[in-house]
Amino acid sequence: MNSENFSLSEKIVSSSYIRQGSQARRGHEQLIRVLLEQGKCPEEGWSESTIELFLNELAVMDSNNFLGNCGVGEREGRVASSLVARRHYRLIHGIGRSGDIAAIQPKAAGSSLLNKLTNSVVLDIIRQAGVRSASSCFVVPMATGMSLTLCFLTLRHRRPGARYILWPRIDQKSCFKAMVTAGFEPVVIENVLEGDELRTDLEAVQRKIEELGKANILCVHSTTSCFAPRVPDRLEELAVICAKHDIPHVVNNAYGVQSSKCMHLIQQGARVGRIDAFVQSLDKNFMVPVGGAIIAGFDEDFIKEISKMYPGRASASPSLDVLITLLTLGASGYRKLLSERKEMYNHLAKELGTLAQQHGERLLHTPHNPISLAMSLSGLQAHSDQAVTQLGSMLFTRQVSGAR
Repeated sequence: MNSENFSLSEKIVSSSYIRQGSQARRGHEQLIRVLLEQGKCPEEGWSESTIELFLNELAVMDSNNFLGNCGVGEREGRVASSLVARRHYRLIHGIGRSGDIAAIQPKAAGSSLLNKLTNSVVLDIIRQAGVRSASSCFVVPMATGMSLTLCFLTLRHRRPGARYILWPRIDQKSCFKAMVTAGFEPVVIENVLEGDELRTDLEAVQRKIEELGKANILCVHSTTSCFAPRVPDRLEELAVICAKHDIPHVVNNAYGVQSSKCMHLIQQGARVGRIDAFVQSLDKNFMVPVGGAIIAGFDEDFIKEISKMYPGRASASPSLDVLITLLTLGASGYRKLLSERKEMYNHLAKELGTLAQQHGERLLHTPHNPISLAMSLSGLQAHSDQAVTQLGSMLFTRQVSGAR
């Protein structure tokens, strides 16, 4: 409904009622206007009606929704099921073009606008979460592991002679496979035990650089979010080493956006040394379905280079999901979730420590890990070799998931 249509409506229904409806419509449009002007996450969350109005407005800008459209090409936004079309708000064309995931699609102005706005809103949230000097980011419809692979493949063009990736050990398959899939040889740097914590062995990293030669090293692949007793890598020190030797530095920040400590480490690392890109999961940090990640960094040209490495168009679903979520929460709602997570962590630490003490065990002292907790199970292990596995099974059947 535009102003002309509202004027015509006054000939059918009382003008006072139409004006009231028009004012209500302008309230929705004002929120959309501010989003378009600022490109930032709104401070307060939107209602579902505002979000759906906005998405419907975007959808009618795509050619597959044009009245009388006659698509004769192989990719014209055809969808056989109306249920599928509604699930995607009729935003069918996806994002990007064959040569660049960030490129504008001539026949999908609405989907292109969705893509640009999502990247802008997500960058705003990353800055608010603690990495204030991040200059660019984009949502990619792949989980964290494949997104890391995309970063490594991009670096290959800059360092064609490199064979190795230095990787402080973390027992997680996808980040290891990300390096192998990209065609590189992971050089595992074993961690050192300091008290109860497993921490980065900086001297071992330095020795490997001298042993292999910096020209043969693609990058250092570090980690923030991880399971205790492993703690986040010494990002500041690694960043300084990378800057000193002119070696790229890629950070696996899989579920670190929710942690102010992890984000602070990235910010400080970039300030004192070198961090080329950091990758984070959408589902772990923004509570959306699995299948998306954010690749961010401090050099806009390099982040654009990564986006151009993605072959072909891409699904808009992860971008759509995270935009809807952030518009629903608003920046204040997301900050509230971050604060609640910290409170829950402290509560869990207190209660888990009490439980451990009751059973002759102890909560490991891992102050550098702000996300994960670990307790000893020595008594249980002494009772039976299978006891720890059985405990995990018992937790799972009692609907406690995620424990390691």
